[in-house]
Amino acid sequence: MIILSDNELTIDEKGLERLVERVFFKAIDLLGGLKQLAEFRTLTWLPSLARAAFAVVLREEYLKSEDDIAEYVGLTRNTVRNILRADPDAAMYKIQHIDELTAEEKKELKVHTAGGVAKLAYKLVKEGQDSQTMLEFCHTMAGEALKAASCESPWAYLVLKHTKGIGYPIMSADLLTSRLEGLQIKGIDGKEVAQGLAYPIKTPAQLLHEIKEYLEAKA
Repeated sequence: MIILSDNELTIDEKGLERLVERVFFKAIDLLGGLKQLAEFRTLTWLPSLARAAFAVVLREEYLKSEDDIAEYVGLTRNTVRNILRADPDAAMYKIQHIDELTAEEKKELKVHTAGGVAKLAYKLVKEGQDSQTMLEFCHTMAGEALKAASCESPWAYLVLKHTKGIGYPIMSADLLTSRLEGLQIKGIDGKEVAQGLAYPIKTPAQLLHEIKEYLEAKA
């Protein structure tokens, strides 16, 4: 959420952190995941990637200047400028050919590509393409929480169980229909429920929300 104050955009700290985390996890996915980073011994990239994610979100969401971003993140103005001007396509090309680089080139790569990767990650997150690693974690945690709480809506736990591993965003009813067909959701076949939802569905939480609204409308 953006808050307007005295004609300037001020920072919603919680909103900022949530979006930065989503961008950061998506950036890790783009780099091949933590396992890939470990294999290339490039886990030291993570702090640079996190700062780049902050810089991109502060510019795109809060319209902060290079000086403001530099002060907030703890970088020089020149570094912030390089992050914001980085070319996502060039960055991903270098990542895809990382095994051809020398040790010195890999060291430099950390500085010069973090911005490009973060910018691409931000674009994808805003389009609804969150990190599958993060979505899977949220999916699992939500299911466990519902199970542990003996939720009054056992259908929610069953829906999460049947959709485990599904890719988000879900753009149409086709895939969801195959997962939910035969599952009774408050007396309604899951196939009918899936075909009655509004798409795209970007997260497990939105999926449960859409189903809840559908059930309430049918009641």
